Amino acid sequence: MNIQMAYLLGMIIGNGEIQRNNSATKILINIPHKNERTDDGNDVKIYVKASITDIKSALEPTIGTILNCTQNKSVSTIYFEKPNSDYLITEIMRMCQNERTFETMHVPQYFYTASRDEILYFLRGFCDVTAYIRKSNCYIDGITQRVYIEIMHNWYVAAEICNLLKIVDIPVQTIDWAHPNMRDGKLAKYNQGNHNFWKKEHQIKITANEFLPIGFTVIHKNNALEKFANEMINYYSRLGKNISEKTHKFYWQKKKKRSLRPSHPGESDVSIPSEIRGKHYDCWQDIANDLGYRE
Repeated sequence: MNIQMAYLLGMIIGNGEIQRNNSATKILINIPHKNERTDDGNDVKIYVKASITDIKSALEPTIGTILNCTQNKSVSTIYFEKPNSDYLITEIMRMCQNERTFETMHVPQYFYTASRDEILYFLRGFCDVTAYIRKSNCYIDGITQRVYIEIMHNWYVAAEICNLLKIVDIPVQTIDWAHPNMRDGKLAKYNQGNHNFWKKEHQIKITANEFLPIGFTVIHKNNALEKFANEMINYYSRLGKNISEKTHKFYWQKKKKRSLRPSHPGESDVSIPSEIRGKHYDCWQDIANDLGYRE
């Protein structure tokens, strides 16, 4: 597999949809715009449009057809269509195990034994359509800037992405699971009558410096990544410290912090995977472990 195909699969599994009829298959990929403006006030749509030009140049030789684009205030969509019998379509359907939407897709088994470059490009494609880095993503210390990978509904792919990150030696700082014990741990929203408040996106958080090997093709995201990562690296350098000693730790290498939480009626909700449904959790690491992201 070439890196362009790996990148394309990452985009599809991150935020894609496959539409099939009797003769043709249409692949659509959404690139959401989290904010209309970057932190320094520039128009996000302009950056995304320029980024799509680069994406088209990279992917069109691989897909063998024109990559089309539509854009509105909140999302840009790229798409192409080919006959069902086309080899590329056959491979995409095989890699996606015939699933039609990112909400039910899995990371293809191929990538668990793929080359480092293939994994990194798959992750870049995935993160170009799911991840963000902004000033507001800063950790409570005011120094540690982070990339948020936001995954809607798909619990399994969240754990699978973490395992791919582990293979290329990129630690996850924390995961904010869309679980009632994590998102409404004190039942504040539940007691206000908002029983489904916790049904949000899963957020995988990675420090900016650790995310550099992946990077972004989306220009404004990569500019912010490099800026924040360099600021972090320089800060620790001025203190005479190696930033990796601070950030390059997997959760099983750190002391586990538990915050005792009351039971939540949503713990048995049918939207929660069977592996963890009905269980109570006091820390995100236990959910990760039970879903397969572990040492």
